[in-house]
Amino acid sequence: MIDSRLTGKVALITGANHGIGAAAATALAAEGAAVFLTYKRLAPLNEPAYPETYDRVRAGSADDVVRRIREAGGTAQAAEADLADPETPKALFDQAEKAFGPVEILVNNASGWLSDTFTPSERDGFGRPLRMVDAETYDRQFAVDVRAPALLIAEFARRHLARGASWGRIIGLTSGGPDGFPTEVSYGAAKAAQENYTMSAAHELGRYGITANMVYPPVTDTGWINEEVEKAVAGSGVLREIAQPEDVAEVITFLASHQGRRVTGQLLRMY
Repeated sequence: MIDSRLTGKVALITGANHGIGAAAATALAAEGAAVFLTYKRLAPLNEPAYPETYDRVRAGSADDVVRRIREAGGTAQAAEADLADPETPKALFDQAEKAFGPVEILVNNASGWLSDTFTPSERDGFGRPLRMVDAETYDRQFAVDVRAPALLIAEFARRHLARGASWGRIIGLTSGGPDGFPTEVSYGAAKAAQENYTMSAAHELGRYGITANMVYPPVTDTGWINEEVEKAVAGSGVLREIAQPEDVAEVITFLASHQGRRVTGQLLRMY
């Protein structure tokens, strides 16, 4: 039996009202961590290229996730927050500390995702709407996927050093990256920047007992998968199947655990 040694640890997980964030919160709580979930309810897309349930899960709170964790014997609390606001990271750490004590695990999962492009195409290959890159798409994507994770990491490090702590975990989620991400160009660029911040954290904070890694999930069913995506995945890739949020949560939990103590500065690509 593997002892993850997460009992009593405190985790802050962003974007945790559904999908990978909710699964990560559930998995960490099952290992004994107290989890503080953040989320932002999003306006419906009202777009037939997405399953009908996608708008519902995006617009929901994290109350059901918290309820399920508590019913299973875990410890959880949630707060709605706008990560595009640069004051939010400090406020979230204040709330998490008030609820459970110092944050020792940070999971940067939330995204301001949108599809944008440098071409005049109005739809991508899966039938989803596209728009050309402009200041609005840049600002939305980089505020949530770059600035917020950077400020959260900085706040995590500042408090860790101030209390003389010697154990910490930083885990980010990525996709696309430095090689580009056609039809999701701002998303790919933002994730590449987040990867760089996280790798810098691994190098600079390792001496203080903090590991920092990025997880690159395969195509994962967080509610947005349509028939066209299913067909594309079935005909390409290594495993040729769509992953579930719980699959990704297992890797996140490993990186947070005692067993992941020697893994840092890595981008773990899942298939």
